[in-house]
Amino acid sequence: MKTVDELLRSVEFDIDPPAGLNPLVLSLWLARKGRWDASHEVAQEIDDSDGSWVHAYLHRVEGDIGNAGYWYSRSGKPAKGAGESLDEEWLEIAAVLLGDQAP
Repeated sequence: MKTVDELLRSVEFDIDPPAGLNPLVLSLWLARKGRWDASHEVAQEIDDSDGSWVHAYLHRVEGDIGNAGYWYSRSGKPAKGAGESLDEEWLEIAAVLLGDQAP
């Protein structure tokens, strides 16, 4: 998986995630597919700034803004509020993780 567009197409058309995805990209794939628990299981095992960023995003999806704030602080990224677009953040994270430009 090299681009955000490829990742989005996979989420839309594939039942299962493609083999060989980096764990954080896998977590994003699962989150976009609506499989929050599986996504969270993957993300919480990654103990670095990108893992914390994905973890923060997931807690925003869940609606737990306080917990998201904790994970944003660990990631070094500015905290997003409840009113900010989850879709835009997903695209931003995916672009960074894939080294791609968001569509």
